[in-house]
Amino acid sequence: MTIDDDPGDLVRRRVRGLRTAAGLSLDELGRRAGMSASSISRLETGKRNIDLEALVALARALEVSVDALLAPDDHDDVVIRPVPRTGPGVTTWQLSRPTGSTIAVKQRIDIDRPPREPQVHPGHDWFFVLSGTVRLTLGDRVILVHAGEAAEFDTMVPHHFEAHGGPTEIVSLFDRDGQRAHLHTAAT
Repeated sequence: MTIDDDPGDLVRRRVRGLRTAAGLSLDELGRRAGMSASSISRLETGKRNIDLEALVALARALEVSVDALLAPDDHDDVVIRPVPRTGPGVTTWQLSRPTGSTIAVKQRIDIDRPPREPQVHPGHDWFFVLSGTVRLTLGDRVILVHAGEAAEFDTMVPHHFEAHGGPTEIVSLFDRDGQRAHLHTAAT
């Protein structure tokens, strides 16, 4: 965004873009935000100013933060420079911006990582093994996932994973629930 741009225009473009990307009609977004479809239409076209109450309601309805709607367009630096965070037996590099709805991370899991109890949380997990082998415990099953293979599973099934036979490196995708469950306890 340049200094001459109207911040309201940026918010309007984002609301419309997020609404259409989610496949939401004006009526559906209005229902979720507690607003009329015509109010949403007037907001998106600039015929109505966006006040704080509408901004908060739209952010909730679109499942984004208010910051995500207000943040200036910053296309200058699109490169993410991960910084390693090391915890007992695991090093984690966050590969996505912290404001996104999906979090991408790379992890190096050492063979001497302390054992962890299987956990459950809402959502799905997905990981791709870059090197080594992961021992995935999923309910009563133990599954070996080798380099070049991926695993995806419902996280309401008790689960945990560890290196098998040596260190392993993986790339994982998490939603916010997965981030809270795995990353905040993995690399502290």
